[in-house]
Amino acid sequence: MAVNPLVQPLKGKLIVSVQAYPGEPMRHPETMAQIARACELGGAAAIRCQGLSDIAAIKGRVEIPIIGLWKEGHDGVYITPTLRHAVACVNAGADVVAIDATDRPRPDGRTFEETVRDLRAQCETIVMADCMTIEDIRRGVACGCDIASTTLSHNKPAIDTTLDDGPDLALLAEAAKEFPGFPVICEGHVHTPADARAAIDAGAWAVVSGTAITHPTSITSWFKAAIEA
Repeated sequence: MAVNPLVQPLKGKLIVSVQAYPGEPMRHPETMAQIARACELGGAAAIRCQGLSDIAAIKGRVEIPIIGLWKEGHDGVYITPTLRHAVACVNAGADVVAIDATDRPRPDGRTFEETVRDLRAQCETIVMADCMTIEDIRRGVACGCDIASTTLSHNKPAIDTTLDDGPDLALLAEAAKEFPGFPVICEGHVHTPADARAAIDAGAWAVVSGTAITHPTSITSWFKAAIEA
């Protein structure tokens, strides 16, 4: 299957997620833009970021592609939950728009497939399906998404998964086997360089790491816990 020319160079590369949570000291577009530029200098092939202000600020600071999303809410579909959110991400400067690809209800009543269809009718953009299960990845491929990722795989109910604290290599390998040549990206719980290498070895087109690179509060807490154990 044909791979979008912007997605092709991401093969075998690192994508860095540059995000800060509400209320944190780094929650500022200029700070996020500076961090994104630092990641670009370190070799990141693309940046994943959320919120219109951060997308616009980072777009003006880096030369690598921007994967944009807009988080709203905390439960159910909160990653770019509606068509309005997706269009706004494109208008803010995102080269790729990440959208929750589950079949859960969305605030505007559209299905995922309808959201992708209507987005493509309004905008020329690359669509990334943020997936929880292999069914979500199949849904993303079937409706013409350019990329699928394992972003939501750790959100599965505990009864349905045996995941440890690392990336979901089982889902990744299953998807890579079922859709050879299609860009399936590993995202979620990539905390070490070894995790990133394992994801590539399992068939990932590229790997997204965020917290372990761009979230000092979490990194500090890991060191603190290890020292005080």
